[in-house]
Amino acid sequence: MIRKFLATIRSTASDRKGVTAAEYAILAVGVVIIVGSAVALFAPQLVAAFTEVGNQITTQQAGVAAAAR
Repeated sequence: MIRKFLATIRSTASDRKGVTAAEYAILAVGVVIIVGSAVALFAPQLVAAFTEVGNQITTQQAGVAAAAR
């Protein structure tokens, strides 16, 4: 019984898959925090930039439609 228990502990200690998964999870959390912070910090500028791009596309489409008539 003790030998089986010790064998289980040895195999668990030599198995590195769990450690690698934990490292990737920590890395993923770090990336989420950084991206979330960047979006929160630059939200007003991003909204303004996308609004401007949308307005330019709408203007160009209106110009193309008028020229096609």
